Amino acid sequence: MKIGVIAESFRKPFAESVKDAAKLGIEGLQMYASTETVFAEMTKPQIQEVKKIIDGEGMAVSALCGDFGCDMYYTRDEALIDREKKIMEIAKEFGTDVVTTHIGVVSEDETCKQYESMLEVCRSLAEFADSLEGHFAVETGPEKAEVLKKFLDKLNSRGVGVNLDPANLVMCAGDDPVKAVYTLKDYIVHTHAKDGKQLKPFDTRRLYCPQHYGLEPIGWEYIRETPLGEGNVPWDNYLAALKGIGYDGYLTIERECGQTPADDIALAVKFLKERL
Repeated sequence: MKIGVIAESFRKPFAESVKDAAKLGIEGLQMYASTETVFAEMTKPQIQEVKKIIDGEGMAVSALCGDFGCDMYYTRDEALIDREKKIMEIAKEFGTDVVTTHIGVVSEDETCKQYESMLEVCRSLAEFADSLEGHFAVETGPEKAEVLKKFLDKLNSRGVGVNLDPANLVMCAGDDPVKAVYTLKDYIVHTHAKDGKQLKPFDTRRLYCPQHYGLEPIGWEYIRETPLGEGNVPWDNYLAALKGIGYDGYLTIERECGQTPADDIALAVKFLKERL
């Protein structure tokens, strides 16, 4: 497996982040596709300029993050769906087959309107990804792995994949990331290396998409992201499970909070290298 990082986790200008990542021996870079650096309206010359910076440090792009919020999966907003498809095309220009995103919360009630809408939008995106020989990768966490797998199976598409985030499973769904590896093994195309704790159980719909279920929203007081090794992700067993299914892709470090993200990323690299 290879170590990657989300460029924006450094919270520095893009070129500086790439240099810092390279100094740590990181091989891959994931980028948000909603920044001044990467965006849906990019031209080929703009893409080449960004690639030049990445190539200059001997790195590759592990994935793009096409996360524009969950609304489109419930509203069938065609403009946002087309934007997501454009990001998939841009990802191919960057040399990656993977675009990751959150889609909201998959309901266990397959007859509700929210489920039907999510299925329709995800099928459209999965089929488009398949036409590009790429992957529209759903990030884990809002629901348990078994529920997500059942949903993905209904799409019946090679274009859909999973971005397995073990911390989100622990913090939000209260799920076992080791078991999730085996449940979702046929879909995993990318992973995030992140850790965290659930402080108390909660309805994940209230965090990700309350307005679409008529629920009161909540903040982040129910979960806590931590540096790798300080949360409840069982790393040794988790990494062994990934090896066990033959996953040899990226473990992409994501650090969304904390006062010293660069230091936390450096510690995360060390933590992972000691276990690979």
